[in-house]
Amino acid sequence: MASSAVTRSPVSHRRRRLQDADRLLLRTARTGGWWNALLAAAALTDAVAATFLPIAMAGAVDAALGGSGSGAYGAVLLCGGLIVASATAEVLSELATGCGQARATAWLRRLLVARVLAAGPALRIRPGDVTSRVVTGAAEAGVAPVAATQAVVAAVPPVGALAVLAVVDWRIALTIAVALPLVGLLLRVFVRDITRTVHRYLALQGTIAARLAEALGGARTIAAAKTADRELARVLAPLPELRAEGHETWDAQGRIAARGLLTLLLLQVAVVGVAGAELMAGRISPGELVAAVQYTGLAAGFGPVLSNLVRLGRARAGTRRAAEVLAEPAPPHGTGDLPPGDGLLEFRGVSKGGVLHDLDLVIPSGMAVAVVGRSGTGKSLLAALAGRLADPDRGEVRLDGVPLPRLSRKALRRAVGYAFDRPFLFGDTVLDAIAFGPDRPPERRLRAAAEAACADGFIRRLPLEYGTPLKDVPMSGGERQRIGLARAFAHAGRLLILDDATSSLDTATELRITEALLGPLSDRTRLIIAHRAGTAARADLVVWLDGGRVRAQGPHRVLWGDPAYRAVFGVSGA
Repeated sequence: MASSAVTRSPVSHRRRRLQDADRLLLRTARTGGWWNALLAAAALTDAVAATFLPIAMAGAVDAALGGSGSGAYGAVLLCGGLIVASATAEVLSELATGCGQARATAWLRRLLVARVLAAGPALRIRPGDVTSRVVTGAAEAGVAPVAATQAVVAAVPPVGALAVLAVVDWRIALTIAVALPLVGLLLRVFVRDITRTVHRYLALQGTIAARLAEALGGARTIAAAKTADRELARVLAPLPELRAEGHETWDAQGRIAARGLLTLLLLQVAVVGVAGAELMAGRISPGELVAAVQYTGLAAGFGPVLSNLVRLGRARAGTRRAAEVLAEPAPPHGTGDLPPGDGLLEFRGVSKGGVLHDLDLVIPSGMAVAVVGRSGTGKSLLAALAGRLADPDRGEVRLDGVPLPRLSRKALRRAVGYAFDRPFLFGDTVLDAIAFGPDRPPERRLRAAAEAACADGFIRRLPLEYGTPLKDVPMSGGERQRIGLARAFAHAGRLLILDDATSSLDTATELRITEALLGPLSDRTRLIIAHRAGTAARADLVVWLDGGRVRAQGPHRVLWGDPAYRAVFGVSGA
């Protein structure tokens, strides 16, 4: 029994994912709002006009053949009115289609971007692929309001045609009704195939986008290694598969169109035969025979139905890929705030990703603590856990006695400031880049933070100083790090975390920044991921990680007596 359950679980998981995607498709379709209502009304008007036009034409034909001039004139006017109504409805449909699709696409993109930003560093989908899903996939899914509405309304002409024919002559209606299950089966298979094919097509587009984003991020390395041709081949390697999936899409449409056309021709031959026999028997008029042939096309015609199903299939494929993004876990935040405190940080039995193991560590309030260790011992992971850029698999992290998940997002980000080794800068100007955060500090504080980070000097040499557009500032790695440090200094509350944030700085600049950390910024807890012995030496306390656990902690001068500790910094011997 257990084995059977395990065997079924992948299928159940896949079914659940498909159900989630279809629910998202319905939610997307509903976001069209009143544009959906306008589209439905216009499409329904068009469908009703198309349904009654053949019988109106039949009346005109019979009136003309019967020599009734006034009757023919009235029938022609009725036909003209139906045509005008149909044309007006088509114009309104086009307007509602564009506006409803734009609204649904914007809603889904907003939803996706919000989830991507909420998931943060925990996002498991590559950035280029995420971009493809948000841009291309959401646009495909945005067709859902149009496709869903028109797919439903597309059922009106066939049903109406059968109803009218049942009134005209039930034998003709029965001839068409017998063939409709085959038509429905063909369309069902087509929707399944086109959804699967388009999903693979979009996935391959996402793969190319992800590889291109990686290549752009490593453009200098590629240029230095002279491997542009190799990268070109790697990025575009999925193109043959993409081409094959594109051909499969057109082949699927071609197959269904060919089968549909054959079915329609055979059905029309059958209807003409039955209608001819009915005409000879005197049970229908010549005009009704003409109407019967037209109603055959309405009842089994594949044109509008096929077009809407293609769009619906593409929308389903787009929402499947969107649903995969929305399934990414986003850490929930509480509603609590921090009590008064000075930044006491505690790790209690923390394990994460097979790197950190049952880690117990207390970072005292108001101290500058350097975390050292060989590569791969979990230093950056510890820094991520300290400010909840990641959550532990087991155990908990507390700030001033409060588990981090209980804090609201705003309370957490106000309390914790980060500086990274390769900071990304946001904003229109240099000052905006320093101000970027949960709240915008006063300009006086921003400039003081820049001075503490040794960034004020090179900023003042810019054409517009702090007001210089960020895009016009060519920065070295060290200058970028200094802006990132200034941003962290300006926003840090009771805990400041520096994750290798001085790796691109020269020794003199790093010393000045360390002096700021030990001076003006000494009123908060500072957690410093250190790779240089000099940084560790100036800290109040050193935490030495080894094998995912704390091997030792204490002042640098005390730990320096251990040869294994000196080896962490590449120093050997006595």
